[in-house]
Amino acid sequence: MQRRQFQTLAVRAGLALATAGIATFAGQANAQAWPARPITIIVPGAPGGTTDIPTRIVAQKLSALLGQPVVVDNRAGSGGIIGTQAFLQAPADGYTWLVGNTGSHAINYTAYKKLTYKPQDFVPVTDMISFPNVLVVNAQSPVKTVSDLMAELKKQPGKLSYASAGIGQTTHLTSLMFTQRTGTSAIHVPYRGSTPATTSLIAGETTFMFDNLTQALPQIRAGKLRALAVTSDQRQANVPDVPTMAEAGVKDFVVQGWLGVFADARVPREIVAKMQANLAKVLQDPDVARRFREMGGIPGGEPQAKFAELVGMEQKRWGDTIRLANLTLD
Repeated sequence: MQRRQFQTLAVRAGLALATAGIATFAGQANAQAWPARPITIIVPGAPGGTTDIPTRIVAQKLSALLGQPVVVDNRAGSGGIIGTQAFLQAPADGYTWLVGNTGSHAINYTAYKKLTYKPQDFVPVTDMISFPNVLVVNAQSPVKTVSDLMAELKKQPGKLSYASAGIGQTTHLTSLMFTQRTGTSAIHVPYRGSTPATTSLIAGETTFMFDNLTQALPQIRAGKLRALAVTSDQRQANVPDVPTMAEAGVKDFVVQGWLGVFADARVPREIVAKMQANLAKVLQDPDVARRFREMGGIPGGEPQAKFAELVGMEQKRWGDTIRLANLTLD
C-alpha cells in the first residue's frame, strides 16, 4: 500500500515538474516572439494633453523600431484612476502598457481614501519625460519676484488665491507645498484642467499658479504670464532668465512632473526588459529629444531600477505633503 502511494506521489510530482517546465518554455517562447502583434499604450488623460502628446511621439518611433503598430488609447478621468483601472483589466501579456504620472502613481496612493489599485500591481519600466513646474502670475501683476509674492501673501493672509487644474493635482499640491514651506496662506481655486486655470490667471481672477513648464510656456512667450521661478534644480534653457526656487529664496523646493511607462506586475520580466531597452532607444533618438526639449521637457529612458527609485521617492514626497495638509479625496 505504501509503495503504491509512493508511486502515485512520484507520478504527480513528475507531472507537476513537467507542467512547470512547459509553462516556463511557453513563457520564454512568448518573450522571444514579442512583439508578434499590435501594442496598446493606455494614456489616463485626454487627447492633446500633457500626457498624450509625448506618448504619441514615442508611440510613432516605437512602432517603427518594433515593426508593429503602437496604438495610443486615451482613458481620461478621475485623476488617472479610470485609465489605470482599464489597464489592469487588460491581459498581462506584454501587449498593453500604461503611461503613469506623478498623479496616478505617486499622489493618488495617499490622496484617495479608497483606491482600486496599489503599487505592487505595477512594474516601473522607464521614465519617458520630466518637466519642472513654473510659478507664474499675470503679466500685468505688480508682483515681479517670489519675494514680492511672499510679501503680498503675508500682508493679506488667506485673502489672495491660487489656481490649479483640480483638487489633488500637482498644480494644487505644489502650491500647497509652497505655502507650507513659506509660512503663508492663500485660497485654493480648483478648475477642471490647466487651461481654464491659466485663463483665470490671465483674466486676473486668481493671484498665482504653479503649472508645468510645458503647459505654461506658450503663455509666457506670448507675454500673458510672468514666470517668477522654476521648480527644477537648475535654470531651464527655454526660460534662461527665470531663477530656480532656491535662487529665489525658497530652499528644498525641487519639484518635477514626470511621465513613465508601467507594466502589469504579471508580465514576464523578459518582455519588460525588452520594452525598456526599446523605449530607451526611442528616447535617445535626437528628433525625440529635440521635440521634448522644445516642449520644456527632459527626455527619459533610465533603467528600471532608477525609475523605480524615483517613483518611490515621489510617493513619499507627495504623501508627506498631503498628510501635513490633512487632504483626502473620495
